[in-house]
Amino acid sequence: MPVPVLRPADEHFAAWVRKQGRPVMLVANKAEGRGGAASAMEAYSLGLGEPVAVSAEHGEGLSDLMGEIVEHLPPEPEVEFEEDDDAFEADAEALDPDAEIVLPARPPGPIRIAIVGRPNAGKSTLLNALLGEERMITGPEPGLTRDSVAVTLHDEGDVFEVVDTAGLRRKARIDEALEKMSVSASIEALKMAEVAVLVLDATLGVHEQDLQIARLIEREGRACVLALNKWDAVEDRNATRQAILDRLSISLAQMRGVPVVTFSALTGASIHRLLPAVREACAVWNARVPTGELNRWFEDALERHAAPLVEGRRLKLRYMTQVKSRPPTFVIFGTRAEQTPEDYKRYLVNGLRETFNLPGVPIRLQTRGTKNPYNTKSRS
Repeated sequence: MPVPVLRPADEHFAAWVRKQGRPVMLVANKAEGRGGAASAMEAYSLGLGEPVAVSAEHGEGLSDLMGEIVEHLPPEPEVEFEEDDDAFEADAEALDPDAEIVLPARPPGPIRIAIVGRPNAGKSTLLNALLGEERMITGPEPGLTRDSVAVTLHDEGDVFEVVDTAGLRRKARIDEALEKMSVSASIEALKMAEVAVLVLDATLGVHEQDLQIARLIEREGRACVLALNKWDAVEDRNATRQAILDRLSISLAQMRGVPVVTFSALTGASIHRLLPAVREACAVWNARVPTGELNRWFEDALERHAAPLVEGRRLKLRYMTQVKSRPPTFVIFGTRAEQTPEDYKRYLVNGLRETFNLPGVPIRLQTRGTKNPYNTKSRS
């Protein structure tokens, strides 16, 4: 659809599409530059939602379009454990706690990184420092990055695909339609990443918006590396580092042990430590724990802190197994295991993280109760 003028044919097809009752993605083409992007907003009048402003000729806005397409795709299948799942129908005692579940290896390809953070934290400057050239536009004004831009890096035999994203502000402060599209593309880049590099301005400490972004990383199940930029301008470095880590550990239990890299993106000082930290975080995100070793730890954990009483009866937690990585996901089997309280789950998650060296990645813990063969209520 060309801009800036809406033609009668555009309105005719828009009316026809609305009657179809199908999901619609509105794309406004020929939206070069700021003027074109602003003109693209005229497409709101078609009543088909927020338009995606692109310029097919100049390649502008294509990352936004790809992000919107990904948003409308069917969700990836999740690991579910239904009561009628044939793979787990047997009683817990009949299954071998030492049997290994073969988890798929990491698929081949570059390690995907999303650089995220608040506006003006130094994300684009960081990418320029990694590239060794001024590829991204930088400046003191926040919000210069609009599109999510992907570049490829090579380091010590590994390939990294790094996406520089637009800064994420509080939703109440996002008022421009173009910025809304930029934020949407940033979130989509995070969903497609393996490791999120959360860039903080070390001179400002941790703000609530930084915590919101960290929660988004945890909710999406991504590994995280905390990047403290502008470290050369920090006076009391030990106190600043500890204050930031304390704030994160108090507010975000799943971020406990997150790797921290301090550097100056502007001068390039210590920038070489970032990619090794990303490589290690990706390895933890893909970690697999042998079932036998896992259950020996689980038995010790139950001895140290017995399973709690629920409704006057103690839960009988039988064994645990890892069903997937990326992020590490474990399932506890046992009688009424699904009633396990959240505080006991946190106890187990903290033990998993400490024992099997899983710092800074989300750990998913699921439960599945086993059927009682002597329960006559389920008999016909």
